[in-house]
Amino acid sequence: MRDVAGTDSTKDAIDVGPSPAVLLVRPQMGENIGAAARAMKNFGLDSLRIVDPRDGWPNPKAHAMSSRADDILDNAALFYTTPDAVADLHAVFATTARSREMEKPCLSPREAVADMRRRLGEGQRVGIMFGAEKAGLDNDDTTLAQAIIQIPANPAFSSLNLGQAVLLVAYEWFTSGPVPAMQPAGDSEPVSLDELNFFENRLEEELTRAGFLKPPEKRPSMMRNLRNIFRRANLTGQEVRSLHGVISALIRREEDE
Repeated sequence: MRDVAGTDSTKDAIDVGPSPAVLLVRPQMGENIGAAARAMKNFGLDSLRIVDPRDGWPNPKAHAMSSRADDILDNAALFYTTPDAVADLHAVFATTARSREMEKPCLSPREAVADMRRRLGEGQRVGIMFGAEKAGLDNDDTTLAQAIIQIPANPAFSSLNLGQAVLLVAYEWFTSGPVPAMQPAGDSEPVSLDELNFFENRLEEELTRAGFLKPPEKRPSMMRNLRNIFRRANLTGQEVRSLHGVISALIRREEDE
């Protein structure tokens, strides 16, 4: 059996080694989830995470659209929040048409895939985030990422269907070659995003207590700016533990005074 513009659908799958997880954040239509799963299957991605889907999960419309990518949908992990979905990862790439005036590296799909393969070769766990069909990723979602992926498109009409966006990034992944051989990553592996989020929340709590995050209406944007600094830094677990120590030392000094 042959599929449209494709190869024999009965052919054995190709083992492409470690690969990034695909995260669909608040997807609205089951059909688009199915199209994303099909694109993943086409190009060797098999780990799907779904965050707060509008129409619930599982969704029969997703299976109908997936064209035999049922295994990806059946094994998809469901999360209620984006921080939970990225907690065990070391790096996340946010696919968005807008830079949102955040100080983050802005990469083409090809550049992003090269960075992903390097990280995977170092033993890191990596994810690619895609936003909802109507509005894409919000600022808080994008803040969680180390870098932004922008797919080159007509500036007057740059919005892509969710399945199309996954397809384009997955194609770049598949055609970019195998993951490099494992390389030592130093004495401490990169911090997981769960650990980093815990540190950032602790920092926010202490900055609030110290009266730094004022006025209140600017607190969200101030914290997003701080979080972006830490996401760009690619911190190791040991470095984050050292930052915890800095906060603890400052608290003790304040209590002693």
